[in-house]
Amino acid sequence: MKRAVFLDRDGVLNRAFLADGKPRPPLDLSQFEIMQGVAEACQRLKEAGWLLIVATNQPDVARGIQPRQTVEAMHDRLRAELPLDAIKVCWEEDGPACTCYKPKPGMLLEAAREFDIDLDASIMVGDRWRDVGAGQNAGCYTILVNHGWPEPPLKVPDAVCADLLQAADIILSLTAEDWRKRKGRRAEKRGARTMPNLKDLKVKIFADGADLAGMKEMYAQPHIKGFTTNPTLMKKAGVTDYKAFAKQVLEAIPDRPISFEVFADELDEMEAQGREIATWGHNVNVKIPVTNTRGVFTGPVIAKLSKAGVVLNITAVFTVDQVKAIAEALAPETPAIVSVFAGRVADAGVDPVPLMKECHEVLKARPKAELLWASPREVLNIIQADEVGCGIITVTNDILGKLKTVGKDLDAFSLETVEMFHKDATAAGYSIETGKAEAAE
Repeated sequence: MKRAVFLDRDGVLNRAFLADGKPRPPLDLSQFEIMQGVAEACQRLKEAGWLLIVATNQPDVARGIQPRQTVEAMHDRLRAELPLDAIKVCWEEDGPACTCYKPKPGMLLEAAREFDIDLDASIMVGDRWRDVGAGQNAGCYTILVNHGWPEPPLKVPDAVCADLLQAADIILSLTAEDWRKRKGRRAEKRGARTMPNLKDLKVKIFADGADLAGMKEMYAQPHIKGFTTNPTLMKKAGVTDYKAFAKQVLEAIPDRPISFEVFADELDEMEAQGREIATWGHNVNVKIPVTNTRGVFTGPVIAKLSKAGVVLNITAVFTVDQVKAIAEALAPETPAIVSVFAGRVADAGVDPVPLMKECHEVLKARPKAELLWASPREVLNIIQADEVGCGIITVTNDILGKLKTVGKDLDAFSLETVEMFHKDATAAGYSIETGKAEAAE
């Protein structure tokens, strides 16, 4: 993997301007000035084997203050005069929907994927607390170029300097021993407060839904390993032709497992539907409810289909006793999924974690059967499912949208929340008469 120096733009590469007590970017090309020593610093770092990637917030474009083409022209000048590998830009204003506005690490994470960068061995150089926060949220070594801006840093950086030349001196002086010690300190810190990381999870994430457009969107995400749906979700999505919809889904998603459920209530008809659904595609898992509507265990159907080599997804499971009965019915040589509705168990006021641990133990007798954590209610359930040993967790789109917050620095999360409250209160025009002016008189 490669190492990178991530560079903020304004105040690190080019001159920033103080206006209304805050540093501001240049307004046009006439104000755009690459600072003294920047070209030399970049060249030294490049010759030492570092990738150089700019990561810059440019919210004035979204605010209508500055045309995007003006900013692009500034970046063309940077590319012409500096040996940069990439320029990553957040064009949005900060907000909960944006994942790249520093201190969020989105731009750094995107570059890491694109260039195969080891973020733990990389460095973020910036002149604002947001830059330091982004670097720390991505796991980078951080250097603050201290211009004395009137704002306290949110986090203490690893090093402080006066300009990029001094930053280059610091970077090039770091030894293997320095990196080893830093790695040890980070491991010790993680031990004090473990922050989860999606890439470290063993549990497979399956998307749960019946909206074809949404399923295609999730299919484009490599961390989505499979799909589940059911008649209720299909009805909500307006599906009227069950088989035609399934065929559309299988044409769009030909190479990841997809569960389609039988909807008959008589056991012999369940079996017939299951055999038919299994012919629709090689990646089809047939969902069989654990009982019919009269509470009759569907074990005979499970046993016949599993013995015939049909990959089943036994659904609507709530108890350990049900899992034991299912394990007895499954053919040991045929893969299967056992979907325990842990979220609904929690809705009943019962902690699902001990239940899921016991279910996991039961299924050890059927090593080809995977335990699935169904109906999760929050992102934490993904972490819990992984710790329990579940092979799969089904996740709905609303929770999938929150995956970007996994491993997020909690101090940065706190600040973003405060900023959101303040921004919304200001936008709403709220005011409270406090008598402050009268007291001043």
